[in-house]
Amino acid sequence: MCARSPDARAALPPGVRRVAVRNERTGAWLATAVDVAGTAAARLRGLLGREALAPGEGLLLFPCNAVHGLGMRFDLDVLHLDRRGRVLRVVHLRRHGLGPLVRGGYFALELPAGTAAATGTQPGDELRFLPADALKEA
Repeated sequence: MCARSPDARAALPPGVRRVAVRNERTGAWLATAVDVAGTAAARLRGLLGREALAPGEGLLLFPCNAVHGLGMRFDLDVLHLDRRGRVLRVVHLRRHGLGPLVRGGYFALELPAGTAAATGTQPGDELRFLPADALKEA
């Protein structure tokens, strides 16, 4: 949905398939086990077939500036981010619902419903992606 550019993955460590996500403003960890969906097949599959997302889990889709909950069994928080990881919009997506098209969006971070409020995450916040394996080693 978004055009690729040379800096498009500046916020995401290259070659990583699972990341942890921290809000730089609040210092809160939004999730520590976020799968990266950077291929058409992975984005198409998304979270379909899952019963739920456990706290700390998520899915990062890119390029992606709109998502839907059609066929989903649970509600989500969706954080739409620009290419550098800045939060553009926070959406509570109800199962079977349609999300908005977010201008300038490149990443869509899908998290368990309530995560944005619990971590104080809001538009304008910068999110940092770290390899999930780095947390295990620390």
